[in-house]
Amino acid sequence: METKNYLTPTETINAIVQSGKRVTTQCRRRTFLLSLLAGFYIAFGAQLSTVVLHDAAGFVGMGIARLLAGMVFSFGLMLVVVCGAELFTGNSLLVSSALDGEISWLKLIENWSIVLLGNLLGALFMAWLLYESQLWQGGTIAKQVLATATAKSQLSFWVAFVRGILCNWLVCLAVFMAVAARDVSGKLLSCLVPITAFVASGFEHSIANMYFIPAGLLLKSGLGLTESSLTWSAFLFGNILPVTMGNIVGGVLFVACAYSYVHLPRNRR
Repeated sequence: METKNYLTPTETINAIVQSGKRVTTQCRRRTFLLSLLAGFYIAFGAQLSTVVLHDAAGFVGMGIARLLAGMVFSFGLMLVVVCGAELFTGNSLLVSSALDGEISWLKLIENWSIVLLGNLLGALFMAWLLYESQLWQGGTIAKQVLATATAKSQLSFWVAFVRGILCNWLVCLAVFMAVAARDVSGKLLSCLVPITAFVASGFEHSIANMYFIPAGLLLKSGLGLTESSLTWSAFLFGNILPVTMGNIVGGVLFVACAYSYVHLPRNRR
C-alpha cells in the first residue's frame, strides 16, 4: 500500500487537537523556553527581511521587493515548525482542542499568556542583540529599520486590528498545512507561500512587531532622533494590543473554529 506524505483536512484537525492536549499539559518551564525560542526565530526572519527590503526596490521595484522580503521572513516560521517552538499566533489553533473538549479554556488562556510573554521577551532580546551588533546603525538599513517601526507605530487602532486578522488567518493556514505535510520539504513549502503572502500584502503580525518596533526604538534612542510617533506607548497600546486582538480573531475564527466545525462531528451536535 502506498504511504501518503500528507494528511487530509480531517486528519490534520484531529492531529492539531491532540497536539493541543500535549502542549497544554507540558510543564510551564518547557512552554516558556519554547516560546522564547519562537521569539528569537521570528526575529531572525524579521531582520533578514529588513536586510533584503532596504535596497531591493531600487533594482526590482517595490512589489517584487516585498515579495522577496516575505520569502525570507518565512524562514522564521520554518524554524518554529521544523525545530519546534511555541508561537502565540500559531497557538490560536489550540482553540480546536478546547472546542473538542480535550483541554479546558483555562488551560488555553494559561498557555497563551505564557507563550505571549516568552515571545515578547525573545523578540526584545533579539532586537537588543542586533542593535548591539552595530550591523544596521547607519546607512540605508538604519533608514529601513526606522521607517518600518515608524509606519507600524502610526497605524490607527482599527487598521492595525484588521491587518492583524488578515495576517493570522494566513499564518494559521500555514501551520495547518505544515501539520498536514509529513516530510520536511512539505512543511517548508507550507510555511513559505502563506507567509510570503502576508508580508508582501502588508499585514500585521504581533510577534514580528515585537521585534520590528523595538528595533526602531533602540535605533532612535542610540542616534538621538526625535520621531514623536515612535514611542514605547505607541508600540504597546497603539500596535501590539490591536494587532494581537486581530491575530486572535483571524486564527481562531477563520481557521480553528471553521475547520473544527467542518471536520469535528462533536462541534456540529
